[in-house]
Amino acid sequence: MEILKVENLTKIYGKGDAKVVALDNVSFSVNKGEFVAIVGASGSGKSTLLHLIGGVDKPTSGKVYIDGEDIYSYSDDKLAIFRRRQVGLIYQFYNLIPILNVEENITLPMDLDNRKVSKEHLDNILALLGLSKRRGHLPNELSGGEQQRTSIGRALITSPTIILADEPTGNLDTKNSEEIVELLKRSNKDYKQTIVMITHNLEIAKNADRIIKIQDGKIVED
Repeated sequence: MEILKVENLTKIYGKGDAKVVALDNVSFSVNKGEFVAIVGASGSGKSTLLHLIGGVDKPTSGKVYIDGEDIYSYSDDKLAIFRRRQVGLIYQFYNLIPILNVEENITLPMDLDNRKVSKEHLDNILALLGLSKRRGHLPNELSGGEQQRTSIGRALITSPTIILADEPTGNLDTKNSEEIVELLKRSNKDYKQTIVMITHNLEIAKNADRIIKIQDGKIVED
């Protein structure tokens, strides 16, 4: 079943001599439960693509459908609610709230939405992430790998339609990178979670079910 459809997506910055075509008529789809890696060099357009899929930025032209819904037909308020409930975002630099502990950082999207978190669901996620004994710790008391695992928990807690991971291992050493990719694979397998991950590292990308290569704003291989 198709969960994501990207249709003729184009993003242009600037005008005239300063015009930059970041994405050039990109189309592809992702099925429910797929783990897809999008690879490309710096400046290839992969981060722009991820931000457009997540509703963080708006395209110059083209469409993004998630679960059959045209996300750019939404008002700004509805799009913000959609992002909070349906998209789990994992960033390279964790983006944790320094005054909140592990458990509070993970449950933040639910708290912002005034939704109760099932204790069983939270406990299961903490166990999956290996953070059960760190749930009361603040971000500055955690290693880089533990901070990234916390950000993965924050993405998983809402049971989103899709998880978008932006260079999730880019700030980690080899051992922690392998652990983070293994966690993404487990969440994909155990939770049937659809994941789209961007990376410049082909070895990391090989862990996915499918690799899409992007170059100069265009898909060159799928």
